[in-house]
This record gives sequence, structure tokens and C-alpha cells, in this order.
Amino acid sequence: MRCGKRGGLVKSSRQKTVAILLNTSWNIYNFRVGLLKALQKDGYRVVCIAPYDEYSIKLQKMGFEYHNININNKGINPIEDLKLIWSLYKIYRLISPDIVLQYTIKPNIYGSIAAGFLKLNVISNISGLGTVFLNNNFSSKIARLLYKIALKVPKKVFFQNSSDRELFLELNLVEQSKSSLLAGSGIDVEKFKPVAYKKKDSNNFKFLFIARLLKDKGLVEYVEASRLVGNAKSSSTVLGAFYLGNPTAVKEDEMKRWEEEGVIHYLGVSDNVKSIIEQYDCIVLPSYREGLSRVLLEAASMQKPIITTNVAGCREVVDDGVNGYLCKVKDVNSLSKQMKKMLLLSDDELEKMGIKGREKVKKEFDEKLVIDKYRETIDYILL
Repeated sequence: MRCGKRGGLVKSSRQKTVAILLNTSWNIYNFRVGLLKALQKDGYRVVCIAPYDEYSIKLQKMGFEYHNININNKGINPIEDLKLIWSLYKIYRLISPDIVLQYTIKPNIYGSIAAGFLKLNVISNISGLGTVFLNNNFSSKIARLLYKIALKVPKKVFFQNSSDRELFLELNLVEQSKSSLLAGSGIDVEKFKPVAYKKKDSNNFKFLFIARLLKDKGLVEYVEASRLVGNAKSSSTVLGAFYLGNPTAVKEDEMKRWEEEGVIHYLGVSDNVKSIIEQYDCIVLPSYREGLSRVLLEAASMQKPIITTNVAGCREVVDDGVNGYLCKVKDVNSLSKQMKKMLLLSDDELEKMGIKGREKVKKEFDEKLVIDKYRETIDYILL
């Protein structure tokens, strides 16, 4: 069978196969399962390709085929990367996908190169630029060159914000005709539902930072702004994993020192971010750049006010003064000013901000909108 428009099945010689390639199984399970379930329901054979972890098993239990691939996400190693291209070539030749969905830097680059040898249909998703575009070192220049070569292969390249798309076009890394905007992985607004509004504690307004523990996420600015705000009537908490090996990684001893000073409280990591967001009054992410911040979308969907930077991938989620506040990037004073403004809001004003945020997510970032865009694109390429 093959899949027709909107999931209708049409007779064909064999079942159509969609493969998805990502740098972690965790990422597929947490952010792409809604899409994969929809494609599976439409009649596609769905194959997941990612490094093995505990979520690989969960994907298999959900009925998706799984293939392990070794991807070193830290830096460029020519020998390792050539091996990755060869491994992907062998997997693609084995599963013979009709179309491949690719996300994150190495899958987008090396997956496209491998798919190009086999003349496969590819959809790439530029989900964030990271240090490749924040820096201008040798590795970054090589990565941009590889992007330019690899992005000749995909039939469609999705960007999560207009700034990233414009930058790729300006640098001549992608053809305008194949580039398009897509609202990230979308948000399941039924899963990320608000709980009943709880009045703020006037003696302990609770800020929460959620991200990998990188300086590029604005963690240092968050800590320093929390110092300026003071902890007499507020508290600042951090949730996220250490990412040692990344050039902007915050080290464990730094986090311990901040805790000992009483500036912040570190929660560690969690697989149930939703239950933690519920307990806080405001979500703060002073990131230097995002593709489209998933954390901010989840928080807004749960009717939490937001403070974030006026940069690509963050400002798309916040209408300044409506569902949160925007601050200047890498500016501790600007961030602390917005945190103080949030502290002074009444319960009615905070609740109204939250409601506006959820309305925005439902209108612009609902997972159903993203899934429909993928379905339409896949149908157009395959039919």
C-alpha cells in the first residue's frame, strides 16, 4: 500500500517507508512521536535511526522499526564522520526509504550526503544553529561549507524561524525555492495543559530556568540577574543536564558554587518537565539563539508567563508585555529589570499573561499544524 492525501490508502506494490534520523533516540521519543504516530496511522512503515539509549526500546515498543547509529555530537572528526556517512549509506540501502526526515547538524549534513549517493528523497529540518553560527572559528567555517554541499540533496528544508532561514539564504547555503518555515516540532496542547491558577506567594516568587547547562543558553546571565533581583521575595531555580565537551559548557563546580552562595537552586534533570513547570510562577530563558525554543512553547501552553531574549527562536514565542517580557541578549541589567517587573505584577495580570500565552501557542504552534505541513510535503514529494 502507499499513502495518499491526508492518510487515505491507495493500492501500490509495496508499503511506503519513512525514515527519521536524529542524534538521540531521546529526541525522537520526546519531540517527534506525535508526527511518527500520525504517519504510521496513514499507513507508512516508520523507521527510526539514532544512537541507542533507553528510549530506543520505547520507540520499538510503540511499533516503530529501529536501527542504531553511532554519532559523536561533539566537534568534527574527519575519520569518524566518514564512518558515519558509510554507516548511514548502509542503513539507507538496507531499509530503502521512500523519504528521510533529518534533524540536527550531523544528521542534516552527513545523512544528506549518504542519501545523495542513493538518490533518496530527503526533508531536512534546521532546528537550531548552535555554536556553528555563533562562532567564526575553523570548525564553524568547515560546518558551513558542509551545509552548503549537503543541502543540495533535500527536496525541502524547513527552518524554525525566519532569521535562520534568511541567514542561510544570505550565505547561499540553501536554495530559496526549497526552503520554508515550520513551527518546530509543535506542541501537544492537550498534554501541556494548564493547571488551575495558584496565587503567587508574595514572599517567594519562583523563577525557573530550563535548558542544557551552557553559557549560550544565558545561564550565567540568569545567575547574575538573580543576584541583582535578590532573594528576599523571589527564588531562582535551574533544571537541566550538564553538557561537558561543549565549548560553552557550565561545569559542575560552578553550579555548586552558585548553590552554596544561595543564588540559585539546582534541581538536576527530569523526564517529567511538565510536572516541574506547574510548580513555578515564571519561566526564564535568556538564550543567545534558538531554532524555536521547545521549553518556552511548553511553558506558554501551560499558561506560564515567560521572560526571554529578543533573539531568533525565542522572540517568536513572546509578544512583549502580552504573554511575557523580552530582554536584551547577554545583558544582565536588562534581564534583571524584566524579572523585577514580573515580580511586581498582580495575580490578575500574571493570570492574564498566561492565558494570552496559551492562546498564542494554540493558534501558531499546535502540533497538529506541524503534522499537517509534514503530511502535505511528503505527499507532494512522493505522489
